[in-house]
Amino acid sequence: MGEPMPPANFESEDLKNSSSEGMDASKINSPPNSYDAVLLGGTFDRLHDGHRRLLKAAAELARGRVFVGVCTGPMLENKELAHLIEPLEKRMEAAERYIKSVKPELLVQVEPMFHIDPYGPPMMDSDRDAIIVSKETFAGALSVNKRRAERGLPQLKLEVVDLVIEGENGEKLSSTALRQLDASEQTGKGCSVASE
Repeated sequence: MGEPMPPANFESEDLKNSSSEGMDASKINSPPNSYDAVLLGGTFDRLHDGHRRLLKAAAELARGRVFVGVCTGPMLENKELAHLIEPLEKRMEAAERYIKSVKPELLVQVEPMFHIDPYGPPMMDSDRDAIIVSKETFAGALSVNKRRAERGLPQLKLEVVDLVIEGENGEKLSSTALRQLDASEQTGKGCSVASE
């Protein structure tokens, strides 16, 4: 995809410090191992607790397989500070490794997801049972089900996971905020060097 592969010994700080103890995986109603195959999608930049909550819910609900679509290409063009988004391969590896840390026996399939066909084969595969979404991405899941209905495919069960809220201002945890922090730290470092 043109982006450099992470080194073979890649270990994300996010993954090393990703204990989910005490983290309510979701407010979903279905019991563990409810579905043979589940899917979810996202950018998964700077894997944070919100991502981990979604990935953990997917792992817990799946009996056999989890499909993860990771946004790339045109899907990232309108993201704030898009140039600071981690390389695709790093984001894909982080998502897979986290799911495997929750439930090692799962078959995890992680693939790039392009804007040119967000309803492509992964979303339209007839052997998927459920889609894991946040409240923020629920509308997208409804669109997927609408498109599936148009093609005569069974509807996916929608499993909604709560967002992670942090700080006193009650804002959702986001990769955008983490990129903004990185950008400000880089700017601050540049200023201090320039002033010396």
